[in-house]
Formats: sequence, structure tokens, C-alpha cells
Amino acid sequence: MKKYLAETIGTFALVFCGTGAMTINEVTGGSVTHLGIALTFGMIVMGMIYALGDISGAHFNPAVTLGFTLAGKFPLKEILPYFMSQAIGAFAASVILKYLFPTSINLGVTIPSGPDMQSFWLEIILTYFLMLVIIRVSHGSKETGMMAGIAIGSIIALEAAFAGPICGASMNPFRSLAPAVISGHLTSIWIYLTAPCIGSILAVLTHKLLASEKINQ
Repeated sequence: MKKYLAETIGTFALVFCGTGAMTINEVTGGSVTHLGIALTFGMIVMGMIYALGDISGAHFNPAVTLGFTLAGKFPLKEILPYFMSQAIGAFAASVILKYLFPTSINLGVTIPSGPDMQSFWLEIILTYFLMLVIIRVSHGSKETGMMAGIAIGSIIALEAAFAGPICGASMNPFRSLAPAVISGHLTSIWIYLTAPCIGSILAVLTHKLLASEKINQ
């Protein structure tokens, strides 16, 4: 149960702080700024990796859990409990943000600023980079070590900084689903449920290719 509790807490922290920064930016007229939001997402993930990585692996993202499972680094029987834990954390965070900021319209929901397919491909590519970094710096399915948190937090902040204004740079189905459901803005939610999973699968295939090439050398 400690693993599931850690995933719940970590996902709660990610959604509460990340979408919370977006919500506060909305209700204060831009005081947090876009760069501040990007840094918030990256830094909260980095902090939670160091705090909880040795307990649950600090996935906090069903696309990451899916990736580790397909890579053979995470047991299949654990995938549904991890998904449930992550969903509970994400929805709890969005419910609390709705209570704290009832005037917020979006609650940090991810909505494409351009064509749906533009954001769809962006989310695939962004999640591909994120999962590739995660699986290459992690030990098994454990995101531990001095550099893992820095590398993963940095790639999240980087991607959110440059792609956030277009697609939201979600890279996480529950991070998008929870605020969408609680705020009632389900526009284009299919992008954020499917694209991160596709990107994660492609990253795992790349990782396996790189690993086999290394062995052959």
C-alpha cells in the first residue's frame, strides 16, 4: 500500500502545484507567467521524485507506468492499482483547486490553441522525449539517483516552456483529464488521453533498439 499511497501523493502534488500555478495565473491576471508555470511543473516533479522515487518509482503518470510495463521493467499486475492511485491523486487535486478558486473557469485544463492534430503530434513527440529520458536515467522502474530527478524535472520544464502555449504540454492523461472533468471543459480531451500513451510506446521501442545496439557492440 505504501507504493500506491506514494503514487497518489505524488500525482496530487503534480496536479495541485502545476495546474494550481495555471489557475492562480488565470485568477490573478498573469502574475505567475508562462515561464513560472513551466518551472512549477518541472520542479514539483523533481521534488517528488527525490521524496518518493525509492518507494513507488515516482511514475505519477499512467503513460510512464504503461511505458515501464511494456519495457518489462514493471509488473503487469501492478498497472491497474497504479492507474487508480494516480487518478485519485489527480482528481483530488482538481476538486480542491475548484473549492479554493471557484471563480476559475479552466482550472489548468489543457486545450489546444491551434488545430487538434497539431497538438496531437506535439503531445506524442513531447511524451516521447520525456519517456525516453525517464527510461534511460532510471534504475528498473525506479526513478532514483542524484541525476534522475534533475534530468526528468528539467525535460518537463523545458517542454512546457516552449510547447505549453500551443498544446499545453500535458504528457500525462490524468493531469489533463482531472481538470477537464471538474471544470467541464472536455474539448479535445481525446488528444491528451491517447497521444501521451503513443509517445511513451515509441520511446520504449527506441530504448529497446538502443539497448540491443549496445549489446551487439
